[in-house]
Amino acid sequence: MKPAPFDYEAPRTLHRALELLDDDAKALAGGQSLVPVMNFRLARPARLVDLNRVGELAYLRRRRGRLHIGAMTRQATLERSEVVARAWPLLRQAVGHVGHPQIRARGTVGGSCAHADPTAELPVALTALDARFHVRSRAGRRTLRAEEFFVTHLTTALAADELLVEVEVPPLPEGARSAFVEHARTHGDFALAGAAVVVAPAGTPSAIALLGAAATPLRAREAEAALGAGAAAADVARLAGDLVADEYRRALTTALVRRALREAGAR
Repeated sequence: MKPAPFDYEAPRTLHRALELLDDDAKALAGGQSLVPVMNFRLARPARLVDLNRVGELAYLRRRRGRLHIGAMTRQATLERSEVVARAWPLLRQAVGHVGHPQIRARGTVGGSCAHADPTAELPVALTALDARFHVRSRAGRRTLRAEEFFVTHLTTALAADELLVEVEVPPLPEGARSAFVEHARTHGDFALAGAAVVVAPAGTPSAIALLGAAATPLRAREAEAALGAGAAAADVARLAGDLVADEYRRALTTALVRRALREAGAR
């Protein structure tokens, strides 16, 4: 299998990369999703804009209590970061489920988000963490919430000339605990269902985001409210599972949410 013919550009600056993006172009990050799609000829860009030499997009910084992740930051960098492990453990818990070490060594945080697979781990974890997605184009910049950024299956709100440049993650509530669980038929395969949860102390909001439950990462708002009101984990999990239409996936999601809540310390 080989991709259709295309022109190749490898800019060294963000400014030049943005100049190259248009309706006929695709941005290449880690290539773990785009290259197979191109090999199957499901995507046929006339021009490939390789971002791997744009060093200004590869960083992991903590500033004023918030985590700033450059779009070209490798998933392995996120996995190995002690700052992430201490202050945003949900991200480490989630990224450990992404494929295999070889995949995480090449795959990028921004690439995973821009691909928008509803069974991908990082978009679900970032949705639970109320992340903000910073987008740039030649015309300007904008910031989107997860509910705005992820539109449907394999589709984001990015215009053809826009590029996701950074993901910003706010601090967790003091004393919050998190867990990420999923079920896949084999290790490293695409998950059938999963859940990312943040269990916060009374008086602060908790979060439950579902993997594989809809065409985008899905916040279980009613279940979150029940958790905040002191409902039992089994009842909270049932409310989350009710969001899933398919009977098997509903039962699986309910069990996974309950397990995640238990791992995060909910009763």
